[in-house]
This record gives sequence, structure tokens and C-alpha cells, in this order.
Amino acid sequence: MNELLEKYPKTAKVVKEWFLEKMIESLKDDSVPDEFKEFMRQEGVSNEKLAIMIGSNPRTLFDVFDANSIYISVMMTRLSDAVKWQHVIAYDDLNQTELELFDTRLNCEKDAIEKSFDVLEGKL
Repeated sequence: MNELLEKYPKTAKVVKEWFLEKMIESLKDDSVPDEFKEFMRQEGVSNEKLAIMIGSNPRTLFDVFDANSIYISVMMTRLSDAVKWQHVIAYDDLNQTELELFDTRLNCEKDAIEKSFDVLEGKL
């Protein structure tokens, strides 16, 4: 995921800003000093920390892409006794259906995020 953030710097910036605002929003408590919130804004979120968050839970980024009119849908399908996963990415009146089947939802979501990074980078 770290390589993804480096490969798509414009998208990485959008993602970092979104995560930072969510963190600051979670500190709405008046007991948290404004100076600390400003420090968090200046400090930002490192690529390393962001890569860990994305890698462990890529669907947290679905809201980021929704806000940028890139919509990810993950679907489960049954093949005999096996459960498989695939995704569709919809944007600009286009649908990219991933024909590849993934063994886990996590791997499917990671692939969808990687492809959505490329789409958003092109839009920015």
C-alpha cells in the first residue's frame, strides 16, 4: 500500500486530508485544545501509517471515493462449495467490472482500492 501512495501522489493527498479531517472530527470534545487540533493538521498522516490503515481495512476508503464520484461495489458469488469475491468500480458513466475472482473479501477490496487510486489520480 505504501507504493500505491507514492505512485499516486494527488490521490494520496486527498486520502490523507480525508483521514486527518476524520481524526480531528473525532476530537470534537471541547476539552481537546485547539492547539492540539492544529498540531494534528500540521503533523498530518504519514504514508507509513496510512498504508497500514488501508492495508488492514481498505473499505474505509470507500467514502473517500464516493465523495469523488467513484463508486466501488464488492459482490460475493458461490462457485460449487467455494465463496469468491469480485468488484465493480463505477465512475463517469463507466463501469469497470473486475472479472478476476478473489478468494477473500479483503483481497478483492485491496484490488478495488488500487484501481480506484488510478481512476482518481486521472480525475485530479
